[in-house]
Amino acid sequence: MSTTRLFLVGAGPGDPELITLKAVRVLQEADVILYDALANPALLPYAHPSCHVEFVGKRFGCHTLSQQEINLRIMELSQQYTRIVRLKGGDPFVFGRAQEEIEAAESVGMEVEIIPGISSALAVPASQRIPLTCRGINESFWVTTGTTAQGEISPDIFWAAQSSATVIILMAMSKLEAIMDIFQQCGKSKTPVAIIQNGTRPNEKMVIGTTRDIQFKVENAGISNPAIIIVGEVVKLHRTHLSSIIQEATLKPS
Repeated sequence: MSTTRLFLVGAGPGDPELITLKAVRVLQEADVILYDALANPALLPYAHPSCHVEFVGKRFGCHTLSQQEINLRIMELSQQYTRIVRLKGGDPFVFGRAQEEIEAAESVGMEVEIIPGISSALAVPASQRIPLTCRGINESFWVTTGTTAQGEISPDIFWAAQSSATVIILMAMSKLEAIMDIFQQCGKSKTPVAIIQNGTRPNEKMVIGTTRDIQFKVENAGISNPAIIIVGEVVKLHRTHLSSIIQEATLKPS
């Protein structure tokens, strides 16, 4: 009898070409695929025609299934199938609640394999040519969620705002104004901010501002979830910002 296995597969940041070869192979061999709201449906045609494909997405304000229900679904399907894929946006171990699904699977005797994916925290800034680190500007970067499990602003935001690091904040649009206030309280009212919605996808939208005015710009542009927030001096290296500096320099009288 074959051992039932759960594959936690990272779907990448959104562009269906930003997925690993190993992930594609696992999708092709799957008996079941349970996919997230952030996993691009364009990846699903890799599945065999007989594969059972099921949406179990979760998004802010619109939860199709709770995490506990997803865990139970994995356990139920293990009684019928031997190769179950949990396709998760980005990387399973970056705010993907993978550990809870691993524990659920192992509780019913399933083996678990992790197929890492490219996290949006890394890929989305890169796709816009915003480096997370740059010699002479900063030496590190933080990746943090905007809120705790209780819905409060993460204490790590306070520490990150006091550092010279680039700060990438995920799942934080509902707390954007309060988070930007924290950066301003730490003396960073002029620090540049980029917010990118649907990064690496054709419908990507982006705004650039500072901690002081980014809330206004987001509202004016209609930016919403799913989006990532990038705070730091490296945002000045984006071509839009550089172009404005060059334009200002050429308009100044000699």
